[in-house]
Amino acid sequence: MSKLAYTTANLTDVQFKEQGNHLFILRKYEDAIGCYTKAIMKNPNNATYFTNRALCHLKLKRWDISCQDCRRALDIDTNMLKAHFFLGQGLLEMEMYDEAINHLQRAFDLSKEQKQNFGDDITSQLRLARKKRWSLLEEQRVCQEIELQSYLNRLIKEDMDRTLARLKLDGNTTEHELKDKQMEIEQQCDDRIKELNNVFAKVDDKRRKRDIPDYLCGKISFEILTDPVITPSGITYERKDIEEHLQRVGHFDPVTRVKLTQDQLIPNFSMKEVVDSYIAENEWALDF
Repeated sequence: MSKLAYTTANLTDVQFKEQGNHLFILRKYEDAIGCYTKAIMKNPNNATYFTNRALCHLKLKRWDISCQDCRRALDIDTNMLKAHFFLGQGLLEMEMYDEAINHLQRAFDLSKEQKQNFGDDITSQLRLARKKRWSLLEEQRVCQEIELQSYLNRLIKEDMDRTLARLKLDGNTTEHELKDKQMEIEQQCDDRIKELNNVFAKVDDKRRKRDIPDYLCGKISFEILTDPVITPSGITYERKDIEEHLQRVGHFDPVTRVKLTQDQLIPNFSMKEVVDSYIAENEWALDF
């Protein structure tokens, strides 16, 4: 055994992890994976080694393998924030939106419980996952509406064909009367189809305008306001977001940077009324 091989073989799991961290900083992700794997072989009960390796796989866009490592980390520590966060990112890339949202939400909750500052990293991924899920549901709704529209158009035409068939069997109708009634029935059919398609066109046009105005969203989470409060600077925030900012970041308004304390927050009833009115007319916004 060479001296280098002997030295490597006698490294501890922590030393392998530190080597992996150094290689990760150098963006040598494959080499870092090798070090983290050796650390795991030395100590398979340390969840951090799995999340470190998972992050390398994320960087290399190996979503499935990254998710496997995150799940192994969670088997060891169910409250491991990074495992939930990285797993959520991997699942998001794999378009498994419901599960991704669950893990990202758990990561967000843990970051508050453990008072760890991840900036906007978790919330931005959570917003992205929700938006992609929304887009997928919208696409499914569009397909269902198109299918329904086609079905109703077909029923109208089939009803016209049956009416025309009965008319032709009527021996008391002259040829001239038959042509007039046939034209009348066909016109009725065209009118019904036109009216039906206009209804669906209006629905489609309304759907294209589905976008929540920025002024109805919080300045921190960018989600629609549910409990708006206003600061002395005149900025409206979601209560839970601004309170968390004051507790974790500092006692200042995040937009104006003016000194701010929790007792200065005032419920913004006017904005609450505007938001409630908007949601009443746009229930889809609750799922956005």
